[in-house]
Amino acid sequence: MVPIEDLKKIRFFRQLESGILEKLAPLCQVTIFSEKTILFKQGQKAEYFYALLKGKVLLEIELSQDISVSLDAAEAGEVFGWPALFEDGRYTSDAVCTEPCEVIQFPKERLLEQMQRDPELGFQIAKGAMALLKEKLEKRTEQFIKVLSMHPNLRELSP
Repeated sequence: MVPIEDLKKIRFFRQLESGILEKLAPLCQVTIFSEKTILFKQGQKAEYFYALLKGKVLLEIELSQDISVSLDAAEAGEVFGWPALFEDGRYTSDAVCTEPCEVIQFPKERLLEQMQRDPELGFQIAKGAMALLKEKLEKRTEQFIKVLSMHPNLRELSP
């Protein structure tokens, strides 16, 4: 069981009432990972939803055997592994610890079962997930537009 004080350190959970946090605390555990640990791979069935207490995790995709691109980085207080919040979720990137990390792990099955049993908890987690996905979509759209704007053929079309 993770102390509620640790859950409150995570931005995703800060808006939740203590009663909901008390229901979440027994579902998860804190695990310490060393630098360069791969937490999951792109395309792998999502088994855990993660919250980072300490450290940094890069979320990256492999374009080729020699080229990896970092899409995002999770730092202390942030969550990642959101595909675990969906029944048939698969991770959309690799997650690699860039330094020693202290991570709260929520087993997907236990979390989804609790969300189904407790509609208020389920609603609050779903609401948080939608806000997170909205933030990620806006960031990726901004990145995409920036990359497009640097394309030489498109630059010529700009006024």
